[in-house]
Parts: sequence; C-alpha cells; structure tokens
Amino acid sequence: MEVIENAGHPIKAWVDGVEFDENARKQVANMASLPFVHSHVAVMPDVHLGRGATVGSVIPTIGAIVPAAVGVDIGCGMIAQKLTLRAEDLPTDLRGVRNAIEHVVPVGKAAHRDATPAAERAWKADLGERYDRVVERAPKVSTRNVREQLGTMGGGNHFCEVCLDEAGDVWLVLHSGSRGAGNRIGSFYIERAHEELERAGVTIADRDLAHLTENTPAFDAYVDAVGWAQDYARTNREIMMENALEALRDGKVKLPRFARAETVVNCHHNYVARERHFGADVYVTRKGAVRAGLDELGFIPGSMGARSFVVRGLGNPESFESCSHGAGRRMSRGEAMRTLTLKDLARETHGVECRKDAGVLDEAPSAYKDIDDVMAAQHDLVRIVHTLRQVVCIKG
Repeated sequence: MEVIENAGHPIKAWVDGVEFDENARKQVANMASLPFVHSHVAVMPDVHLGRGATVGSVIPTIGAIVPAAVGVDIGCGMIAQKLTLRAEDLPTDLRGVRNAIEHVVPVGKAAHRDATPAAERAWKADLGERYDRVVERAPKVSTRNVREQLGTMGGGNHFCEVCLDEAGDVWLVLHSGSRGAGNRIGSFYIERAHEELERAGVTIADRDLAHLTENTPAFDAYVDAVGWAQDYARTNREIMMENALEALRDGKVKLPRFARAETVVNCHHNYVARERHFGADVYVTRKGAVRAGLDELGFIPGSMGARSFVVRGLGNPESFESCSHGAGRRMSRGEAMRTLTLKDLARETHGVECRKDAGVLDEAPSAYKDIDDVMAAQHDLVRIVHTLRQVVCIKG
C-alpha cells in the first residue's frame, strides 16, 4: 500500500506494479480534498480516470454523498453461479450455447418486448411501489422501459460468460446494473447536486464533485432512489441468471441434466452503503470496487480473454474492506479503437466463443490492465477461491 499525502485527506493506494497515471492521481486528490471525507480515500489497483471520481476508488463520507462518484450505472455488479456441469459436458462447438443465452438475455439497447413474468413478480412485490415514490420526487426520471429492461444486460463492458474453473467445473457469470432507470436517476441527481452547489455559492476543484447534504429533501430522495436502483440491479442479474440457466436446460444445446452447485456470488461494484469505519458511521461510495469484508465472497472479472476470480475478503480496514472490481482500463475506449485491430482482438480472444468484430474492439483484452498484476497488488485485500477462464463471452 502506498500512502499519498496531499492538501486534503491522505490517499491509500494498492497500486504496486500497476499503472496509476497522473490524471487519475489528480482526480483522486480532488476527491480527497473534500471536507466531508472521513479518514482517507482508498484506491484499488484497477484505478483509472472516471467522471468526478476515479474508477477503482472507495470514498467514505460523513453528512454528504457525491452523486457523480456513485455514477449513473448504479448497482452495476456481478453474479456468478457454479453449476454441476463439467468441462467435458460442453459441446465442442459452443455457438449453440452462446445462441441459447443470447435468445433469452437481450443485449445492447435491446429490451424485452413485454415485461417477463419474473419482472412482473418483482415489480408487484416491491420495486413498483418504490419506483413510484422515486418518480414522484424526481419527475424527470421517466417510467419508460423500466419493467421491460428487467432481465437485460445492456452494452459497453457488460457481459455474460460461460467459464471453467481450475477443477473443470462450469460457471455462469453475468455483469450488469440498473440499466436505463439507474442512468436516469444518476443523471438527475448529479444535476441536482450541481444546482445545490450553485445555490450555495460554493466553488470546488471539480464541478462533478458536487454533493448533496444529509438531512435535506434532495439528499433523502437520492438515498431512496439509489437504494431502489441497487435493488433493481441485483434483481436484474438474478432474472438474467434464471433465464440463461433455463435456456441451457431446455435441451436445444444437448447438455446433460444439471443443477446449481453451492457457490453463488451477487455483488455490486458501483454503489453507496451505510457502514461503520474507523469509529464513525459513514456513507461508503465504491466506484468500481467490491466490498471485501472478512470471509465475504466477491467476484473480480478480467477481460474477454483473461482470467476471472472468485475471491473471499480479508476485511482489511485500511481499504474500508474493499477490493478491485476488475482489471481496470489502461486505454480509453477511443484510444482502444484507434490503436487496436481486429487481428489483435481475434488473437487475444483465441479459444473463446464471442464476437470478434469492430463493435467490441474497445473491449479487447489489451485495452485493460493485466489482471494478474491487479490481483498481486491486492494480495492483502482478498484470497483467491476459484480461478476461472471463459469459453463463451456475450457482449452487447
């Protein structure tokens, strides 16, 4: 761990052997300069430049939350389920497996034509009534496609993978968040924080570090909305997992009968939570970071052609019981599109059944940091339980 002193609170960074460029350092320093930060800011080894707050940062605050630090992909995270299938149970040609999942899990901007039965059940049980309250306090947050997007993956770096672990057991892994509803909530309250800042006549180093103050109507509304979005994201992943498992069980891909094995992970990595650290009750914003409390399971994916890891937290208090959420980008999407070629993508994803076209070039493995370096840099934050390699990767 590197301790960086600056004009504000200290920064504690797990970056040994990984890139932590000057722009990202400046961005973290701006965050650490905010007066309501508690103790210090923690930086994970997948750190890279983000909007307002750096991706791969953990920010504890008292009396305030920065909506741009939470971001617009609220509740984005991972779900991973071990199956009773073995590597030898999979067909040699995995296109059928990929097609079966793609048929039931809409990707990119696609949504279900109508809300699925699982989405309707979740909506009636809890999500619908709570969302009505969200919209009541934030009228610009529309109700369009909210139910229809439950059970959909989205685009960008969201994915679904079939993986094999070190013992040859099969896993199904999904990465997604709160879709359009979470984006609209995040965008609305980022702008609301800007307005609150201007009303107060306060100047800060980065406008995107505008915050909402505890015990104000805007703060209370945001906390409720972000809690809803995080629950929506978790439910979204659960519904996709059920739909994908059902698609693989229906016999079209000729797999043996299988069931869930014991290991399952469903963790956020873009979210805010109320926790206690260093003697205080704080709001912990993890932007591209996973909670890694003692013995808690988490999931750290690599890239389309790199290994991923099921981990168990070591509860390190200096990281606010956190770890990285992935490998972290070393190239922006624009730089990756300019620098990499389709031959690079094909070479780096050799042996993986996946898209290999220009639409996913910015997701090529070499656009990301080396996941092994990232894992080495956080050896005191997590213990590796399983090492996975993907054989099928679906991206929007």
